[in-house]
Amino acid sequence: MTNTKNEDWLFEISPKKSAFEINLKELWHYRDLLMLFVKRDIVTFYKQTVLGPIWFIIQPLLTSVIQFIIFSKIADIPSDGVPYFLFVLAGNILWFYFSDCLKAVSETFTANQNIFGKVYFPRIIMPLKVIVSNLVKFSIQFIFFIIVLIYYIFQGYNIKPTLLILFTPVLLFMVAILAMGIGMLISSLTVKYRDLNFVVTFGISLFMYVTPIVYPTTLVLEKINPKYHILVYLNPLTGILDFFKYAFLGSGSMDLSYLLYSLVFGLLVLLFGILVFNRTEKSFIDVI
Repeated sequence: MTNTKNEDWLFEISPKKSAFEINLKELWHYRDLLMLFVKRDIVTFYKQTVLGPIWFIIQPLLTSVIQFIIFSKIADIPSDGVPYFLFVLAGNILWFYFSDCLKAVSETFTANQNIFGKVYFPRIIMPLKVIVSNLVKFSIQFIFFIIVLIYYIFQGYNIKPTLLILFTPVLLFMVAILAMGIGMLISSLTVKYRDLNFVVTFGISLFMYVTPIVYPTTLVLEKINPKYHILVYLNPLTGILDFFKYAFLGSGSMDLSYLLYSLVFGLLVLLFGILVFNRTEKSFIDVI
């Protein structure tokens, strides 16, 4: 009888030794599967559609137009001296990336229970493929935003982009880890409490209005008592959106300390999300 050495195996599946463990070598081994899932998501969205990727532009376009009519023309909300449509469009493209990632990641276990029950692969690939596939959508919307930005500049509006636009990938990374961390936490909880899916959908809609998208942070700071200003920045998206708008529009407020808070908050949420996610994946098939 021949003994097979461990070195003879291409890959060994074993329980995680730590709840925080992410086997990067294993993830790299499954990189083709990750890209296959990403391609499937994109193709599925385009399949049997007339307008194709134009749908990605229609979402921020119509949303920004409606917000322009309601909050600018009717409510007369200021926009830090820049055209209101461009102001809300800048916030919307980051917001849609966050909300789309959060909602999809929060459904990881419930939406993929059939796949998880049949074949092994690192479960964290599913949240990762959401983050990557939504980058395609964000890229199209970002290009649309840049076109609109250039149009307003050539029309003579006082818009002055700064070199801080070079930090856009960092901002996108921060939004991604926030969405992934919170989504993994929610996904783990929905294994036992299915009604949380309804709470997430409703909660995302409400969360949008406590995030400076349709109004500038400077307006809120003017309206409330200075001792409560810190509460405005407890929302980790506030610092990110303020930095993004300041970088591309050259107006508004921007504080690096609040951006650092957003980064630390996102990393902590991601680590906690991984902890809960790894614990849940061991037994979720028996529960779900």
